[in-house]
Amino acid sequence: MSEDGREHDGHEQVPSRQRRRFPGISSRTYEHPADRSALVALRKLSGFDTVFKALSGLLPERSLRLLFLSDSVRVSDQQFAHLNDMLRDACYILDLEKVPPMYVAQDPQPNAMCIGLDEPIIVVTTGLVELLDEEEMRAVIGHEVGHALSGHAVYRTILLFLTNLAVRVAWIPLGNLAIMAIVTALREWFRKSELSADRAGLLAGQDLRASMRGLMKIAGGNHLHEMNVDAFLQQAEEYEAGGDLRDSVLKILNVLPRTHPFATVRAAELKKWAESRDYQRIMDGHYPRRSEDKDTSVGDSFRESAAHYAGHVKNSKDPLMKLVTDLAGGAGDLGDRVRRGFGGFPGSASPKDQPPKDQPPKDRPPTDAPPRHDDRDRDRDDD
Repeated sequence: MSEDGREHDGHEQVPSRQRRRFPGISSRTYEHPADRSALVALRKLSGFDTVFKALSGLLPERSLRLLFLSDSVRVSDQQFAHLNDMLRDACYILDLEKVPPMYVAQDPQPNAMCIGLDEPIIVVTTGLVELLDEEEMRAVIGHEVGHALSGHAVYRTILLFLTNLAVRVAWIPLGNLAIMAIVTALREWFRKSELSADRAGLLAGQDLRASMRGLMKIAGGNHLHEMNVDAFLQQAEEYEAGGDLRDSVLKILNVLPRTHPFATVRAAELKKWAESRDYQRIMDGHYPRRSEDKDTSVGDSFRESAAHYAGHVKNSKDPLMKLVTDLAGGAGDLGDRVRRGFGGFPGSASPKDQPPKDQPPKDRPPTDAPPRHDDRDRDRDDD
């Protein structure tokens, strides 16, 4: 450590902080199982490989870099020096060898992204810089460095390009449908990748409360004196468990056009991970290394992802997930459960109007009564 309080271990002028560093850390350490599962599903999507290879050669990455260079402010020791320190610090902690260029773009909407095909570029908006304090911003920059370390920038860039393309070719029915199928799959993956990057941001900042505050501000603005972390997390619980099957369907429809999960859901997921044994093991220095990535088993990743989804469905409070769990266990009648899940179909009798199971309906004879004969039966008996 030098006299100016900065460490020089492969990175010059990295702020010295009392936080743990993770030499050689693999992105597998913090990647959410749903992230890997969604990426596998995306790669299996018909036509995705063809589109990916074509766009990898056609996307104007040099033009993209020139655009930010000419119309944004590049972070450096001379410009936004405090952000430059945070960027170097995050790269030092997560052991990202090459510090990616970062730009500040004029946009009142709080946002940040990591894009690029050959090399990642980090972009943060002025709205985000003005909204967050130092520790909150540190978590966000660590979040973007996590995207870079995981190689998410490539797919994010393709998602942005295809989203714009889908708007331009919306008048071509089949062409638009084909593109939107890939865009929908990309969005599903990207929402899951955000959960991974949130974990990377926590590893870089190592301040859970700051990460929570940042997500609250993204949801409710710079009014911390009017907000409460515990109440914010309670919203996530209510969102997960509230309503009936109609609300479950609406949740799916609401999230489909989004690239990011809802802020309350992100906060709840991050808090759950921060309280897990996995997180504590990482902080104790026990985590996968990049040098071991080549020896990892694809089958193990699949099994881990499958176990995650099975556990999520089993423990979920969402009405749709409960229905799936019950049906998988062979419990109950499908029609009855769906009807109750939707609060009863219009015109259906409510439970209180239904006769008790041990009492026959009023308009039917008791089961032990002699059978009624129609006219033909009476004639036959008379004969």
